[in-house]
Amino acid sequence: MSEGSVDRAKLRHHGDVEVRPGMLDFAVNVQGSAPPEWLRRRLAGRLDELGRYPSAEDELAARRAVADRHGRNPDEVLLLGGAAEGFAMLPRLGSRLAAVIHPSFTEPELALREAGVAVARVVLESPYTLDPAAVPAEADLVVLGNPTNPTSVLHPAETIRALRAPGRIIVVDEAFADAVPGEPESLAGYPAPDILVLRSLTKTWALAGLRCGYFLGAPELLAQLNHGRAHWPLGTLQLEAIAATAAAGAVAEAEEQALVIAAQRAAMIVRLVELGIQVHTPAEGPFLLIRVPDGELLRKHLADKGIAVRRAHTFPGLGPNYLRVAVRGTAEVDHLIAAIQSADLW
Repeated sequence: MSEGSVDRAKLRHHGDVEVRPGMLDFAVNVQGSAPPEWLRRRLAGRLDELGRYPSAEDELAARRAVADRHGRNPDEVLLLGGAAEGFAMLPRLGSRLAAVIHPSFTEPELALREAGVAVARVVLESPYTLDPAAVPAEADLVVLGNPTNPTSVLHPAETIRALRAPGRIIVVDEAFADAVPGEPESLAGYPAPDILVLRSLTKTWALAGLRCGYFLGAPELLAQLNHGRAHWPLGTLQLEAIAATAAAGAVAEAEEQALVIAAQRAAMIVRLVELGIQVHTPAEGPFLLIRVPDGELLRKHLADKGIAVRRAHTFPGLGPNYLRVAVRGTAEVDHLIAAIQSADLW
């Protein structure tokens, strides 16, 4: 796709802009409206320290906690102000041609294009199965999500490893990996000189407003990404949140929540299909990709009913009749189903 034909406004679109105050939110994939009480207490306990600069000890403690959580070394961890900062760093890898697997989160492609990096879109068709042979041989950087937003597809780790080639770096966005029970296809604990894994705390821990995440990878690659970064890139509360959520108890809590999401997702699929809606399956993430006869009509109808869903035509490879809906509990889904039933779509 030529640079001139790329609609950057679509690449910049995110689900949060679909949500007005007071709406029932199926557009954003954050679990809950605020962090759990125990995490809020941890963060509140550091408020009296905000008059001091973040300490090197806190930064090292957070890196060690993340390293322990994934079976890595601390020098294989780069702490980030959210996954978005990680995407903004990708041009520092010096790629000549970056292949981005689509449909997927558009922030990586936007960051690369904004920096003048040539991008090749590899657009998968339903059922969105990844074929390593579809990636241009000359691509020296490959970016994909796992599980993928918005398709909810979980690619096998073996298939992702098959993307490896001499002189190529693989970046795997695992922002939703901890919402998958057991994280079976994660590469977070797989040390390799050419694989970078990006993690976010935004979704599972309802920390969208604090901006926390991290890269896992070879120290040499992390040094490239970190080059030229501002001093004190993360604040005290961010470091505390990263360390806290990497602890064994928090990881166990996330696993319990992943099991809840899986059950909610299965129930939600049944109810949507009963309405005649096409739901892409198998689905492994905390969201579902659906297809309806008129996506824009339904989205506006739901908005009038006080329900926000994510338009999906901004994802390369998807058209106007695709929508993404977050997995929610029974009470919220009751409202969604009733509102869909009241729409004149069929």
